[in-house]
Amino acid sequence: MSQPIPNTLPIGGTPQPIHPGALHAHWKKMARKKGFELIARVTDRYHLALRCKCCGELSSTKLFVLMNARPLCPHCLARRRQSRARRAHLRFLRRDPSDTRYGVYKAPCGHELRRQFGFVERIARGEVSHRCETCQHAREQEEAIARGWQLIGPDPEGNHNYRLYRHKEGCGIVTRIARVNMKTGRFDCPQCGECWSAEPSAIYLMRITLAPDKHVVKLGFSRDPESRLLHQLHRVPDLPRQLIKSVPIRSGRQAQRLEKKLHAWLATRFPEGRVPPEEFAHLLKVKSEIYRPELEQPISQKLDRLMRKERRAASRSRTKHRARQVRLRKVRR
Repeated sequence: MSQPIPNTLPIGGTPQPIHPGALHAHWKKMARKKGFELIARVTDRYHLALRCKCCGELSSTKLFVLMNARPLCPHCLARRRQSRARRAHLRFLRRDPSDTRYGVYKAPCGHELRRQFGFVERIARGEVSHRCETCQHAREQEEAIARGWQLIGPDPEGNHNYRLYRHKEGCGIVTRIARVNMKTGRFDCPQCGECWSAEPSAIYLMRITLAPDKHVVKLGFSRDPESRLLHQLHRVPDLPRQLIKSVPIRSGRQAQRLEKKLHAWLATRFPEGRVPPEEFAHLLKVKSEIYRPELEQPISQKLDRLMRKERRAASRSRTKHRARQVRLRKVRR
């Protein structure tokens, strides 16, 4: 056990030299008024040692602060910050020495976060949520890799909604892309990409639950039905929805043409089958293409026939391509 150093007062684990001088009555009165007990003068004639009436711990404060402002007990303050951090599912580690408004916290993932104390208080109240930059960067990198791209870094133009990417599995171009578009796949390479009408697409059938005892189906086309389902249709994040069927189509233009024919057939065959927008507009970001659940089976049967036709067409296309290649080789000889 360390021995106390003569003529010092341990404050925050550090011995502070006691400064000789009178402790004036009006100083003591002001300290009591502000929740402290005046113990001694320390370090120099401008600093005082105060004992907090709440926690009983000693702290050092300037005489000017005692007389003209509201001294804060650093021990009580640290406990409050630790309590707020726990409510925010963080662990308070230390203050940021470069900025008194910030603290350093440990997130549940194990990474350290630098956050404003006021922001952590808002997290504790449930107004906002924290996000680990390290984990976020890893997620964004995974999203880019899944699309054949590589995350380079932040947007050079300073837009927080954009990132800088390289087309790793394509032409190698480096370009700005909105992060939400990289996540959902709603973008194209500005150098080697094709327009939506020429790219492969799909006609899909989805089942969406609007209420516990009410579900509807949606018929549409998209080059990425999974992205359409997960990121683009819903207004409510936890809305139950399921991709029932997806039929690959050779091109976006062909998918659009076939989808229009299907909607026309449904309107003629089942005129009462379309759901009015007022029944789903508060839950979905679409205004049409929503049908009663009774139409799920006939639509599914139509899509099965369409899938067989598309497979036959694709097979004929491959056969014609091979025959054309053979003819070209003969001509070259």
